[in-house]
Amino acid sequence: MRFVIEGGFDHFYLCHCAHCRKDTGSAYAANLFSATATLRWLAGEDKAILYRLPATRHARCFCDNCGSGLPYAMEQMIVVPAGSLDAPFDAVPDAHIFVASKAAWEHDLDRLPAFDAFPS
Repeated sequence: MRFVIEGGFDHFYLCHCAHCRKDTGSAYAANLFSATATLRWLAGEDKAILYRLPATRHARCFCDNCGSGLPYAMEQMIVVPAGSLDAPFDAVPDAHIFVASKAAWEHDLDRLPAFDAFPS
């Protein structure tokens, strides 16, 4: 999968809604949003599967070969999973959103031990 995002991002949100938690299997999804940037596929667009959750605005795009999250166009904007970018970027998240839905176990996480690799 190879793609290029041409243009800048308007927002970088960490979303804690139940749908994003299910998508990622984690505490939140880290997504970049832009109403002006464009998504251009260089390779692998035919492997991109877009799933729209019925009766919601929620969608997710992923590679049908490896399952990785991929960018997609939705309602006059593009959504880019931050972890899908190969090039380093220096954006800092703008906000946590849908925190009323965050996981019950998500508190004081910065107090946990941190390891540079899988602990032995």
